[in-house]
Amino acid sequence: MEYKFLLDEEKVPRAWYNIVPDLPTPLPPPVHPGTGQPLPPDGLATLFPQALIAQEACGERWVEIPEPVREAYLLWRPTPLYRARRLEKTLQTPAHIYFKYEGGSPPGSHKPNTAVAQAFYNKQEGVKRLTTETGAGQWGSALAFACRLFGLECKVYMVRASYLHKPYRRVLMETWAAQVVPSPSPETPFARQLLAENPEHPGSLGIAISEAVADATSRTDTHYALGSVLNHVLLHQTVIGEEALVQMEMAGEFPDVVIGCVGGGSNFAGLAFPFIREARREGCPTRFLAIEPLACPSLTRGSYTYDFGDTAATTPLLKMHTLGHKFVPPPIHAGGLRYHGMAPAVSALVEAGIVQGRAYAQTAVFQAAVQFAQAEGFLPAPETAHAVKAALDEALAAREEGKKQVILFNFSGHGHFDLKAYEEFLAGRLADHVYEPAPVSSFIP
Repeated sequence: MEYKFLLDEEKVPRAWYNIVPDLPTPLPPPVHPGTGQPLPPDGLATLFPQALIAQEACGERWVEIPEPVREAYLLWRPTPLYRARRLEKTLQTPAHIYFKYEGGSPPGSHKPNTAVAQAFYNKQEGVKRLTTETGAGQWGSALAFACRLFGLECKVYMVRASYLHKPYRRVLMETWAAQVVPSPSPETPFARQLLAENPEHPGSLGIAISEAVADATSRTDTHYALGSVLNHVLLHQTVIGEEALVQMEMAGEFPDVVIGCVGGGSNFAGLAFPFIREARREGCPTRFLAIEPLACPSLTRGSYTYDFGDTAATTPLLKMHTLGHKFVPPPIHAGGLRYHGMAPAVSALVEAGIVQGRAYAQTAVFQAAVQFAQAEGFLPAPETAHAVKAALDEALAAREEGKKQVILFNFSGHGHFDLKAYEEFLAGRLADHVYEPAPVSSFIP
């Protein structure tokens, strides 16, 4: 392959790992909101190609990665695993801190692991155009990049708060020929109603999903692409953990704790799911921490129930931790974590006690990010900084307890497009937001 001299082709996984067969209890199925019955596979045909629908309901443990997808992965995979020795020294901790660096992909995050796969399968089915939502812009950038690789048009509904705060993410998407609009936009009836009620509406991922779905279902040449939450998305991300398993073995260690930030759950799952498999098989007492913003704490404050994936209530119902599909998070800088729900598979693992949620306020998160950047040089995205904060806390706890801990976290994306947020933090202008709980009802008829 043409990239063989730059990256080691043989170290890129040849299959994705599907955790569904290994869950302690069967995963509750998506449900039709009108009938309350499990959604048949063809119920997703207006949104996704048949290959992704099959992966969504797949009961096999391994799914082969198509060769064109692996060839695209070779642009940036395998990604490096670093040991944060300078940070360990700064913290004076006996802990060993490792991080899997996903910021080296062309869009700068883990998101292309699934964007490339989704674009490939849609191209195979003859789709001409994809729509999607994006919070901070990482997913929108990844899909714009993937659509250019496979010759598809791309329309991105970007959460308005991020559209205003992160203009260069928009420029990056447009450089890859995507059309980007702020959401809520005047382009869909639901969003027009929201703008009429509040012209300065900050938007949310749930609203942007509603717009992207409405756009996709209005045209026969268009499908919708989702950057997190669903099983096929989490499946594609497991290339992260499969690589990290081999790299940790090369380092001669197995993690005592595995950490990832969570909005919808994809980067956490991508790293953690293969380690959950191995830890349970070997009887290792590894802890798995899913870190979310205190302003949008679906895992730690939400209800585990069936809810819509979008604000306009147009998607199938998913059994997940949710703050309610009408919840609009405050405009924190970790835009990719401003989602009311959580991946059903991650939610099920939390209910089983295998994964633990933890929530942080954004000023503490940025403080940890700056400390990490000053020690290691890498600047985390605000989303990634939540995982950094947890890793620091775990390392400090190890110091207090006087015992070695092996800590592994997913550095899911760089913060080069987030300097405005860092400027506000360094100037002391960054504010914390408090979650105000509201009742959440199950939507099973």
